[in-house]
Amino acid sequence: MLTAIRVVGMLALASAAWAADSKGGAAIAPFNIPLWEKGKVPLATGDGPLDEPFVTVFLPPENKRNGSSVVVAPGGGNIMLMYGVEGVDIAERYNDWGAAAFVLTYRLAPKYGENARVLDGNRAVQLVRARAKEWGLDPGKIGFAGFSAGSSMARAVVNGAKAPDPSAADPLDRVSSRPDYLVMVYSAGRPVANEQLKSFPPTFLLAAAADRGAANGSAQLWLEMNRAGAVAELHLYQKGRHGFGAAFGSPEFSLWMDTLRHFLQIGGFLPK
Repeated sequence: MLTAIRVVGMLALASAAWAADSKGGAAIAPFNIPLWEKGKVPLATGDGPLDEPFVTVFLPPENKRNGSSVVVAPGGGNIMLMYGVEGVDIAERYNDWGAAAFVLTYRLAPKYGENARVLDGNRAVQLVRARAKEWGLDPGKIGFAGFSAGSSMARAVVNGAKAPDPSAADPLDRVSSRPDYLVMVYSAGRPVANEQLKSFPPTFLLAAAADRGAANGSAQLWLEMNRAGAVAELHLYQKGRHGFGAAFGSPEFSLWMDTLRHFLQIGGFLPK
């Protein structure tokens, strides 16, 4: 129940902030979209707020949109969501760049395991792609940015991505669930059997060196992707900690999102 209160509370604060901005024409108030219709959530063990994953949509003004978008998966050890510094703050910056952001509220432990979360992540990508025309987005420029547990999910989402099924009854299943790029912040996730790193989407890896598990894992993943011929970029800060999020004003990390923007521009996911 505490997790539900935290998530709902943060969403209310975010909506209030964007509603205030939108009056000045600076932004559009965020809104929620469930990933599945009520009663149709796969692997659901209940019908409460923690059983129904959704995305919160953050759209820049129409005259600022450039077609790029990202699904953002906050961290929180799979037991809660760091919705502020790893969700809203990231969405804000993407909106500043003219990109749409979709902050994912995924199913949490102990009630749900990774199999449910991988379904949630893939479904979020499908939702954005299936409705891209509606929001003026490019279906070939959809990223997945994860933090900590959300970063582990990013790798699992690619490994579990589904090809489009043109004959599917569900319109979301008619499009691919594979993101076009990854942003993996302080977690490299876990490999799976027969993982095809050569075909991974372009990947931005980030951690602080003192966060040794995340830093060493990210370095190892970069080495393996580079050997496989995949596109990957690695940034390890010499000082700092786990969980810095967007890091506005941080003397150690405040430049990282500008570095990410450059990575996306070089890759053609944002205009230069």
